[in-house]
Amino acid sequence: MLSETERLKAFRQMRSSIRNSEQYLIVGIDIAKEKHHAFFGTAAGKTMCKQLIFSNDISGFELLVARAEQLRLQHQLTQVVFGMEPTANYHKPLAEYLIQRDAMVAQVSGTAVTRNRELLDNRWDKHDRKDAANVADLVGAGKCQFYDNPPQAIFDLRELLSLRRRYRKLESGLRTRIRNNLLALYFPELDRRFSSCQQDCLSIIRNCFSPAVIAAMPFEKFCQHIVTRVKGKRQIAFLEDIWQNAHRSIGRPVDSSVQYMAERMVAQLCQIRADIDDLDREIAKIASSLPEYQYLISIPGFGPFITAKFLATIHDPERFSNEAQVIKLAGFDLCASRSGKPAGKAVPVISKKGNAELRFALMQAAIVATTRNTLFIRYLSQKIQGREQEKGILKKMRTKVASKLLVIAWTLMKQHEYFNAEHLKIT
Repeated sequence: MLSETERLKAFRQMRSSIRNSEQYLIVGIDIAKEKHHAFFGTAAGKTMCKQLIFSNDISGFELLVARAEQLRLQHQLTQVVFGMEPTANYHKPLAEYLIQRDAMVAQVSGTAVTRNRELLDNRWDKHDRKDAANVADLVGAGKCQFYDNPPQAIFDLRELLSLRRRYRKLESGLRTRIRNNLLALYFPELDRRFSSCQQDCLSIIRNCFSPAVIAAMPFEKFCQHIVTRVKGKRQIAFLEDIWQNAHRSIGRPVDSSVQYMAERMVAQLCQIRADIDDLDREIAKIASSLPEYQYLISIPGFGPFITAKFLATIHDPERFSNEAQVIKLAGFDLCASRSGKPAGKAVPVISKKGNAELRFALMQAAIVATTRNTLFIRYLSQKIQGREQEKGILKKMRTKVASKLLVIAWTLMKQHEYFNAEHLKIT
């Protein structure tokens, strides 16, 4: 099986020469759960087979490859290119099967597929056969992307990060339901302190949610019932404020059913958070086993999670020829509407068309670095100097710092170096 570097080199050569070429057999595949639809044609617009329906199993994959090879020999073509639109996870077994057999595999983005569909016949009609032809048309025009097939460690890292993302959504949704469905109805006064003292608020909701029951207790007994160990004066002040508010609460009465619901929701939230902590440890374990981890973790602002996210997204720095490609990957490249305007009046903004999660992680790293690291604080001060009164300048400059961190991290991965002050070029 070809290495990733060899596959990437072959893909770049194919994409640069495929447009209007008569030497490539293009197989556009519309991915589904049980059965896929394939279209066979050339980049010059010649159709060889309008539709082949094959099952999502080994016999179906063998049928696809055999039919492609038959048409290639019949029409005396040199190479077969398989193009597909990534749909959920249904495309991965087929792509893995083809890559293991050294086939050329390309992918097209969902946005490109949607915009190109109507251009085929000036109709918005959508069906499986047309979608397969649409994918083939995009590949034939060179409007496709390299199908990344990372090693097992990177694949596991991506899957765990995806699972963590789903857990975080569950956590956020459950936390919102606790505030909107419980606190707002039964103890609104507690909701106002939820953000600042979340752990103690959850303890109150789980152990003694009724304001009437709290008001009937002496303050000392209430404290013993809620916390096992008092952490300081700030916690005592918080508990005293809640105890006093319970005497004049406007919330509805809390019965046994409401208390049971509150206990279950808090228990579920705590379990989800414990699962996220376990996931973080497993993610850090896999990421730290990769050789590039030690170089990335040396960058100010890069913690274990951000480093793992960066490794999972980039994984092979040789895939990118220059830093502009890396910046586009995260959506930090600048775009502006210049039509009918002087160049000086066009206001460029970041495109936000790349990997949103990577961009968010880098922004968090930039915030940490520019508030806790002396070098980055000086770097940010130099960027802002003379523009302190400009509206939103701090956010703009931190975005530039995030883009700088992206380029630095990619360079360190590529050159196998640790971070040093020279990478910032502070004058």
